[in-house]
Amino acid sequence: MSAPAHGGDVASDRPVLGIDIGGSGIKGAPVDLGTGEFAADRLRIETPSKSTPKNVAKVVAEIVDHFADQIGDGPIGIDIPAVVTHGRTRSAANIDKSWLDYDAAKEFEDVLGRSIYLVNDADAAGVAEVHYGAAKDHPGLVLLATLGTGIGSALIYRGVLVPNSELGHIEIDGHDAEKRAASSAKENGDLSWKDYIPRLQRYFEVVEALFWPDLIVVGGGISKKADKFIPHLKLNAEMVPAKLLNTAGIVGSAWLAADRHAHGEAPTQLKTTARSEINYVAPG
Repeated sequence: MSAPAHGGDVASDRPVLGIDIGGSGIKGAPVDLGTGEFAADRLRIETPSKSTPKNVAKVVAEIVDHFADQIGDGPIGIDIPAVVTHGRTRSAANIDKSWLDYDAAKEFEDVLGRSIYLVNDADAAGVAEVHYGAAKDHPGLVLLATLGTGIGSALIYRGVLVPNSELGHIEIDGHDAEKRAASSAKENGDLSWKDYIPRLQRYFEVVEALFWPDLIVVGGGISKKADKFIPHLKLNAEMVPAKLLNTAGIVGSAWLAADRHAHGEAPTQLKTTARSEINYVAPG
């Protein structure tokens, strides 16, 4: 299998810190980018009950201080459950609504006094799987779908991330897709695998018809039971379970921070309008 045309390994003399902001916990660890493994034990601190940008930034600063000796003055990657465009958080899933249309990257940089890269949590996980996990060095279009409380998604083409895909929110048969196909729908509805698998089939066949991925990687806790559903799905693309699981966000955000530090990116001061929700009607 040939290597991707772009977005290969990034070099770093020291581990790069990745931080994963979740609804219940904020987790961080320095990552050895040569292996994709943690260079020290992960530190987890509970997410503040009022998870405003300033409160979350204080916790992030604690994690940065904890690993200061290992990471030096290098860049830091931070993933967050939100759409992120040009450093601004445009949505807020499981965090305070004050994140909506907030200049979050500037908040973190002001508090930390160092360069950071802010990315959507599913995008970070997808990047990690492409560089170190189930889709390592895949030469085509990879779709990561995380099945949990909702459905997170990431699209990576030949190693390059197409950010903020939000494929859990496409409309399928009159429903927001994640309301029927996320693993929470199975749990909350007490669905058997026999009842749940057709929902997954419908979701993935629609996404496949829209994007035609070469490989689909399924993440989230349910991926540990991949043998219960993957063999029963009839799709054109190969489907495999994610490998990195709860380390993926930290690893992917660290990789992206190092990549941005090494290669730069488009200016973040672009004028953008507030994001509006767009629903896509399923074909057929």
